[in-house]
Amino acid sequence: MVGGGGHGLATAYYLARNHGLTNVAVVEKGWLAGGNVARNTTIIRSNYLWDESAAIYEHSLRLWEGLAAELDYDILFSQRGVLNLAHNVSDVREGVRRVNANRLNGVDAEWLSPEDVRRICPIVNVLRDVRYPVLGATFQPRGGIAKHDHVAWAYARGADALGVDMLQGCEVTGLEIRDGRIEGLTTSRGRISTERVALVAAGHTSVLAAMAGFRLPLQSHPLQALVSELLEPIHPTVVMSNTVHVYVSQAHKGELVLGAGIDAYNSYAQRGSFHIIERQMAAALELFPIFARAHVLRTWAGIVDVAPDASPIIGRTPVAGLYINAGWGTGGFKATPAAGWVLAHTVANDEPHPLAAPYALERFTTGALIDEHGAAAVAH
Repeated sequence: MVGGGGHGLATAYYLARNHGLTNVAVVEKGWLAGGNVARNTTIIRSNYLWDESAAIYEHSLRLWEGLAAELDYDILFSQRGVLNLAHNVSDVREGVRRVNANRLNGVDAEWLSPEDVRRICPIVNVLRDVRYPVLGATFQPRGGIAKHDHVAWAYARGADALGVDMLQGCEVTGLEIRDGRIEGLTTSRGRISTERVALVAAGHTSVLAAMAGFRLPLQSHPLQALVSELLEPIHPTVVMSNTVHVYVSQAHKGELVLGAGIDAYNSYAQRGSFHIIERQMAAALELFPIFARAHVLRTWAGIVDVAPDASPIIGRTPVAGLYINAGWGTGGFKATPAAGWVLAHTVANDEPHPLAAPYALERFTTGALIDEHGAAAVAH
């Protein structure tokens, strides 16, 4: 596993747990859980529009619901529900359509009136004469949040107990390929001989793929978030607004966690532009006037890798024995258990898991895209 984040650690764990493969090494150029898994807003949900998306995210949510017990580690998974607000007629139509699609796929989903929104989250401004009037919302009661670093360390501890090796401070510098097949890789700490390699490095996966001689249809962008000072419990759920690109929850310690849309430019920098944060704060205060006196404590950014259809790429590559898991955009954290589950199956059997089959790299030549960009204003 090249990449010691949530997806890499989960894949290593399920390779050992589900397939009995313990001769596995997780290779990480920095430290375990030093990337996107610890740089996100921890939202977990499965109410995506398309069948393929709903299937893999719902599988992930079901794994989340038993994960703490399985790994014997408190990941602070809180199923407080996720609201997606609608601010205009287009939002309402898209929301109702998604609720109906979710129900057909066995995903819990409800359509709420503004009064229902106020009942579930009393601090949301549902007045009609405001910049972003709330006309309704979708609601997934089983959605929620978890503690991101706890999740990474739970998987790391579980994989370690099953015999998986973890190599930190070990940067991959080259891939050894002969006759179209992977034979090993070179690292800053020496050579590793192996017949199977999985690239699970989020925004840096394109760089690794270039070492193997092929390009991926991915662009990497900074995605910013911030937290406030510690507050008393005031925000009971997760609120998202696709129209204004802001999403808000309250962490277990009490700080407000707010996320924004991606920065438009391509970058591998873990920092973003001030104007994105400025717009995010303006939108948040329109929706939550009660936050006007809260103070921002810190901001940060992760690196999101986005495919043209805003859906991930999971599976085999043009190089035999080389696999990828990338392109999750803003949905990577919530998919952590399922991503590890299906990639482990793919690596162990050299065949895609049924849930991963639609996400093959070949879809960009066949045209069988899973267009979550077109399904909503933003694919968080």
